[in-house]
Amino acid sequence: MSTHFEYRPSGVCSKNMIFELDGDRIVSLEVVGGCNGNLKGIAALVKGQKIDDVIASLEGITCHVKPTSCPDQIAKALKEYRAQ
Repeated sequence: MSTHFEYRPSGVCSKNMIFELDGDRIVSLEVVGGCNGNLKGIAALVKGQKIDDVIASLEGITCHVKPTSCPDQIAKALKEYRAQ
């Protein structure tokens, strides 16, 4: 059975991140707002991946001069989910 989890990112163009998670795996990710094509690509790449692997891959990525990015916010969302 999957778990629905939503996260409101900060410091980026995207407005909402909607995850379906099954244990330690990502079933699906939908990002509202932001760079549509890139975020659809990231969502396709993380599908079926282990949460910890995605965090390790995406955490710390920045966007231009911003201290964060949509991929970094995905990692933050997954860390918040883990902490629950």
